[in-house]
Amino acid sequence: MPDPSPGVHDVAASTKPTTDNLRGIMWMLGSTVCLALMHTTIHHVSETVHPFVVVFFRLFFALIVVIPFFVRDGLAPLKTTKLGLLTLRGVLNFGAMVCFFTALSLAPIADVTALSFTAPLFATLLAVVILKEKLGWRRVAAIMAGFIGTLIVLRPGFAEISTGYILVLVATIFWGACVIIIKTLSRTESSVTITTYMSLVMAPLALIPALFVWSWPSLTDFAWLAFLGFLGGCGQMAVAQALRHAETHVVMPFDFVRLIWVSITGYLFFAEVPDIFVWLGGALIFSSTAYITIREHKIKSQAAKAQAD
Repeated sequence: MPDPSPGVHDVAASTKPTTDNLRGIMWMLGSTVCLALMHTTIHHVSETVHPFVVVFFRLFFALIVVIPFFVRDGLAPLKTTKLGLLTLRGVLNFGAMVCFFTALSLAPIADVTALSFTAPLFATLLAVVILKEKLGWRRVAAIMAGFIGTLIVLRPGFAEISTGYILVLVATIFWGACVIIIKTLSRTESSVTITTYMSLVMAPLALIPALFVWSWPSLTDFAWLAFLGFLGGCGQMAVAQALRHAETHVVMPFDFVRLIWVSITGYLFFAEVPDIFVWLGGALIFSSTAYITIREHKIKSQAAKAQAD
């Protein structure tokens, strides 16, 4: 998944050339393919491998990815004055991943993906509580619309709210908290340090619950797990490249394509057909988060312009 929360990233204040925006959009579309395939792979491999073990191998392969940082920079990535905050981020991110992977093993992947778009809503609410950010009526209305979309997907009282649905919402709350921590850490810590500590904290944590349900994957399952790690790395790289070439408010709306891909793979491989409520609710949730991102971009651009003047 792209970072802890799908579609949630800091907003750049500068305007990118049109060619860069197009390049960023292409990278974002590429990330949606990788992440949709990753969700599909998790859904498939969880039929024979416990989700806790799947999480461990996902993080194990992520730990291998950070080795080049140490080869290139020595122990520099470990230098930090925010060890407690980095550890807390890793713990919360681990909780989010366990909940999300388990949700994918229990519920249709399109439904889980639609509900995962609520992460920016929780991040915005947590920013008000923790960072004392102020919300205008427009963003309040967008948050309310997003949660109405959540109710449309869940349909409490009309459809059973399964454990998978509850777990994905818990995961998005954890992801929202991670976004707040990342915003704080990014003021003083490099992205390499943040990424390195995420892997170093999460991989050992993942081993603990995995040992209680451990069984060695078959060669076929191990290949799927390796493919899962590959897809996760490619998806994260594609999102990073998208945000490098274009602004968040430009590329973020294209993350909704992820719901289209998982609907296709869910139908082809698992005969899952998302109903109209998933599409309506998912569209409303995503539209509200896209509006919040665009609104934040405008506010930051106006603030930057005011400072320049």
